[in-house]
Amino acid sequence: MTTFSPSSAPRRSAVVAFAAAALSFVVGSATLAREPREILGATHVNGTYSLTDEPYLIEGARRIQELGFQTIKLYLYPPPANNSSDRAYAFHSPDWPEMRTPTDVAKSRYFREVFAMPFRTYILTVFSGGRGEHYWIRGVSDEEAADETRQFRELALHLMREHRGSGKTFILSHWEGDWAARGSFDGKADATPRALEGMTRWLNARQAGVTQARAEMPDSDVRVYHAAEVNRVRDAMEHGRPCVTNAVLPHTKVDLVSYSAWDTQDDPALLRRALDFIAKHAPDSKDFGGKNVFIGEFGKPENQTEREHVERTVRGVVTTALEWGAPYAVFWQLYCNEARERPVQSAEDVRGFWLIRPDGSHGWASAVLSEMLEKTAEKGPSDGSGIRDREDDRNRDGLRPDESDPR
Repeated sequence: MTTFSPSSAPRRSAVVAFAAAALSFVVGSATLAREPREILGATHVNGTYSLTDEPYLIEGARRIQELGFQTIKLYLYPPPANNSSDRAYAFHSPDWPEMRTPTDVAKSRYFREVFAMPFRTYILTVFSGGRGEHYWIRGVSDEEAADETRQFRELALHLMREHRGSGKTFILSHWEGDWAARGSFDGKADATPRALEGMTRWLNARQAGVTQARAEMPDSDVRVYHAAEVNRVRDAMEHGRPCVTNAVLPHTKVDLVSYSAWDTQDDPALLRRALDFIAKHAPDSKDFGGKNVFIGEFGKPENQTEREHVERTVRGVVTTALEWGAPYAVFWQLYCNEARERPVQSAEDVRGFWLIRPDGSHGWASAVLSEMLEKTAEKGPSDGSGIRDREDDRNRDGLRPDESDPR
């Protein structure tokens, strides 16, 4: 693999563009006045190596905090699912309790400790207990919809009560809805109408639980939102194929949309078009308005990509997200989850989706993100909410994927 550094001139111009975008983002949008360190985040899930003897969830959260991010993405759902929290964070973690619902997972000592860390936003991949992750492909019964609503209401209320006074934000999402609706990672396959209808009802049932919880605690300083995640946006945008963006989102009431942006991340202009396309089809949000689309995944496998390409992609995604007004942009991920050889003993044993390598050194993307954050760190404190103040609203006029996922 060729590993070379780009010239200093392109690096300086990219940093200037990033700083300008961040300034425009903060000054130009009263509803999303936050610093980049509150917008940018990283995922920690299913890593194939650990660097300490700490419980794995806690180890990863500490590393993300040390990197300067105030947003973290984690998986929070009960067994026996493949990516359930006890499996996703298994290293040095013998004390997972019996867990039947997402609330049980949130009450575990590992998540309690991470939720007490000074992150501002937690983006949580969440599935209800008692059913398969994607049972809705064959339709959703009245009983299943009611139980989805119950479990999400219970989780949202728990988060608002347990963390009152913290001002934290929790976003409850799922992973890559287009692959899930198709039932495979086949890029040529389309989701069936039944699957798309089932997903619509499933998302609305989850949203109903979160909405009910917020109505029960209208003055909570802890904000809980629900998001759908899309990933095959070009299929809909360029070819008119039935996807989550164009066939599901218009029929939902979701607060936010997460975009796993692997299909456009290398082209800033195409990424911007995709964000516009998603926003056009998504319902507007009271708290986020029409810019309620965020980057839920982006990244590059550094063992298969030249350094210049990695750096260009990371800078392009972050700058585009800030200029467009996305509330978050989350890097995939902290430790690589895709192993070539097990047990992982060296960097060459994984594909390279990382901020930190198996030997503890930082990857190229980590260096780029750190540089970009440092360039805007002097902008001073903000309230960190990134959301319209609720009292102000009342005064207005109503105003990973698993390893088989191809990258």
